Amino acid sequence: MGKRLMDQETEEPQLSDWFNPKKRPDVITTTNWLAPVIWEGTYNRPVLEKYYKRLNITIGLAIICVPGKFSNQSLTEFIQSANKHFMFGYNVIFYILLDGFSTMPSIVLGPLRTFKLFLLAKSGIEKDFYFTYMMNLFNYIISHIQYEVNFLFVMNADQIFKDDFGVETLGKSVAQLSAWWYFKDGDTFPYERRSKSAAFIPFEEGDFYYHSAIFGGTVEEVLNLIEEYQKGVIQDIENHLSSIYEHHLNKYLFIKKPTKLLSPEYNWDPSFRTPPQIKCVKIAWQSKNI
Repeated sequence: MGKRLMDQETEEPQLSDWFNPKKRPDVITTTNWLAPVIWEGTYNRPVLEKYYKRLNITIGLAIICVPGKFSNQSLTEFIQSANKHFMFGYNVIFYILLDGFSTMPSIVLGPLRTFKLFLLAKSGIEKDFYFTYMMNLFNYIISHIQYEVNFLFVMNADQIFKDDFGVETLGKSVAQLSAWWYFKDGDTFPYERRSKSAAFIPFEEGDFYYHSAIFGGTVEEVLNLIEEYQKGVIQDIENHLSSIYEHHLNKYLFIKKPTKLLSPEYNWDPSFRTPPQIKCVKIAWQSKNI
């Protein structure tokens, strides 16, 4: 599923060809299920570039514009920064889902970049924006996006790219470690703790706390996430409960482990004191919009 990669003589590089966890002994670089955690200094991007350039891949970026948290200015800043730093040198399609095209700011993009606008159709759960957004995204993936991209990221608009977000982030299932919770004890993670919720994770369980601002992977994997999220929301409604999207995301990634994790460098909150482990901020979270 998704745009097919062209057959090439070259083989995909092995993890050891481009990833060296020993370069960062100060942080967790490999999970207990052997997925790499991408930190500055651990990856050799040119090795991956050589592979992906030959495949002529296209990467999609679906943008979440949460009502009340985004403005034309924030969307413009996000896209302008993504135009400069997101998968530079590769074919990129920005997918913008809005409830009306009149709210769309003017956008100027560089080479190999284009954008597509989709209208948000209403769902049966109007108060839950994420459910409505994901329902629409699921439908657009089925009808359009799967035929256009090899990989797809879903990101919130209230953040700004500060440095290159490159092919080292590509994988089957890519999760973003939360800057707010990475350096804290796991017992304090704000998982859904109500046992009747579909997003429930018991105390003393769980691996990491993931930030919902970024998720990516193959088209099939993004569809799987959305499908499980929708099932979870409906199950909660039947039990007279409501849990946020981020809780459902964390439950999904607890059950179905991501194949690649992005360190907090890929989504850092600049309002924090920056610890020495954060060597290069790729994306800055705009907490002023929260």
